[in-house]
Amino acid sequence: MPPTRPAWLRRVSGAWRPRYMIAAPLLLVLATLFSLHAPPARLPDADSADVVRARYLDRDGVALNETRANAWNLHDRLPLHAVPPLLQQAVLAAEDQRFYDHHGADWTARAHAAWQNLRAGGVVRGASTISEQVVRMLHPRPRSVWSRWIEGWEALWLEARHSKPAILEFYLNQVPYAAQRRGVVQAGRHYFGRDPDTMNERELLALAVLIRSPAGMAGNEARLQRAIERLAARLRAQGLLDVDAATLAAQPLSRPLADPLETVDASAFLAAVRAWPRPPQAGAEVRTTLDATLQAHAQKLLAAQLAQDADLDVRHAAALVVDWRRNEILAWSVVTRAGDEPTRIDAVRVRRQPGSTLKPLVYASAFEKGWTPSTMILDAPLEQLVGAGLHEYHNYSRLHYGWISAREALGNSLNVPAVKAVQFAGVPAFLATLRAAGIDSLKGHPNVYGDGLALGNGEVTLFELVSAYATLARGGEYRPLTPFAGDDTPRAPPRRVFRAETASLVADILADDAARNREFGSHGILDFPLPTAVKTGTSSDYRDAWTLAFNDCCVVGAWFGNLDYRPMREITGARGPAPVVRGIVAELNRHRDTRAPARHANLRKVRVCVDSGLAADAGCEARDEWFAPWMTPGAFPDGDSRVRIRKPGPGLRLALDPRIPDAAEAFEFLVQAPGAVARVVWRVDGVPVGEGAGERFVWPLVKGEHRVVAEVWLAGADGPVTTDPVPFTVR
Repeated sequence: MPPTRPAWLRRVSGAWRPRYMIAAPLLLVLATLFSLHAPPARLPDADSADVVRARYLDRDGVALNETRANAWNLHDRLPLHAVPPLLQQAVLAAEDQRFYDHHGADWTARAHAAWQNLRAGGVVRGASTISEQVVRMLHPRPRSVWSRWIEGWEALWLEARHSKPAILEFYLNQVPYAAQRRGVVQAGRHYFGRDPDTMNERELLALAVLIRSPAGMAGNEARLQRAIERLAARLRAQGLLDVDAATLAAQPLSRPLADPLETVDASAFLAAVRAWPRPPQAGAEVRTTLDATLQAHAQKLLAAQLAQDADLDVRHAAALVVDWRRNEILAWSVVTRAGDEPTRIDAVRVRRQPGSTLKPLVYASAFEKGWTPSTMILDAPLEQLVGAGLHEYHNYSRLHYGWISAREALGNSLNVPAVKAVQFAGVPAFLATLRAAGIDSLKGHPNVYGDGLALGNGEVTLFELVSAYATLARGGEYRPLTPFAGDDTPRAPPRRVFRAETASLVADILADDAARNREFGSHGILDFPLPTAVKTGTSSDYRDAWTLAFNDCCVVGAWFGNLDYRPMREITGARGPAPVVRGIVAELNRHRDTRAPARHANLRKVRVCVDSGLAADAGCEARDEWFAPWMTPGAFPDGDSRVRIRKPGPGLRLALDPRIPDAAEAFEFLVQAPGAVARVVWRVDGVPVGEGAGERFVWPLVKGEHRVVAEVWLAGADGPVTTDPVPFTVR
């Protein structure tokens, strides 16, 4: 038998029992009052002060900032009188049959639900009224018995402050569905691609039953149909539906429920638009130039390529598409590799090293000063003075091709010829040209960049690169881009950066697949199905990969990399972004008649010798080349017609290696000349130190400050040419 409590304990327990009976209800009342939250004086709507009020639309009116970016559905709302009556009745029948009879909480329904749950041994029914569901939206709490208790009392308070129609209107506009959609308007567009006032009876009933289980029913049409039939029977019994079961079942659902309409992520674009010089007024509806369909396509291509290259340690990508004819932004996509935390950094506006993408602008600058596409440039290993030391330039492939035309040098993206091109154009002048073309990030002095500017040693943004390529596509004229449709903001007149003929020549080279076959091969990823000017770029250590392309309407740019500056594993412009750019260009061309980038009418075709770039005669292998009116075939060979010392550079500092005997240490002198060198006499500090039959001479190192001069005999010349003296130091 259980032990008997002592008599004194029985007496104390009996004395306290009445006090428990009084205190327990009092504690319940106090706890309830402490837990209650007052309903708002005004139900949240588009006038709420704590949300973004401007509504942004794409060029065709598609909303870009849905309520997923805000606490509530701000824009896709209907007044109660505009909600189809059948939808109102269906929602009431499915969610709260006695809505107009109770005062917030339906205690009868709660009792029935409790009995059903008890008999089933689990929760099979909730019995929350619409007012209680509104309370749950306003004051979210963990689901528990205590929460249900508090929600009932807050629902009474809600209905004491707001009318039934106001509560129902708020509910129909804010009730959550799947994919972060709120309200019947967004749900209708998400599932069926239609607004409620255009839906048939079956679709309206589907919207009502989907409230209870949007995720479960959207992917199970049989389950959805059974729920629709049960709701339809209830409405027929109440005389609210006159469509029979067979007719209802035959009505189509406009779009399969398991394949809802896709969301367009334009968050990076919208952040940029809000910071644009012409921000919209609060509460305004802002029509942008973005093409939501193209935006979604770009996102898909970027995400797919990131997934394909996942093993090469690339996590971020971006694409920008503009219509250069109208100066409008069509797509602005930033994507993070699946499985990684989405970035809040806009990769379209981040400064990164552009690699070889500046080379078309380098050659355009050289063409402006007199180079031609047939100008012959010596592509050989090149050492240049950088500060007091030497820097060696080489091509990406480590191959060199000797004398090569400017067309092939640009087409194959060769580094040494590009350095010579920027030397010919002048770094200060080229830097000014870049800034005129919209590249504002390069704010340093020309000496900060030096000749390496041609190879991308500065940092620019994808937005700036696309703006510069739009300048080329537009015939050398810079105009600022806009994200606003119908933008009539007064602007400065267009800025002429290049002559139209120059821009046309560069576009012709970039669209010439034969011009790039030495480094890229023929008919590769850069050989687009329709004529397109294309250029790739890769920065040092594979930290950035770029592709830019333009045709007769648009410029497309894409970047791949890691925003924390970690290097990728051999992702180049042709490996990562090029397939994406090719896919976007194909989408742009799919529904329109296309043309090649227009060749300027002033360009003339001339037959030139392949080996010399001079006008062809009967004794040379010849090809056709295009020339602007001011150009002469074969002018400015190698960009420099002077005889000069290339090594050492002025001010070079050399140091003897203590690990090597001084007598065994030497340095190579090198002379540069426009033709073949027959003989060179080298003098150091006025004393002859050697003579050679070619451009090179090896001089034994001697400590001290020195000056070197070369006397150069060119093949066929009557006498020598003496170079300027070059000072250098050996320590």
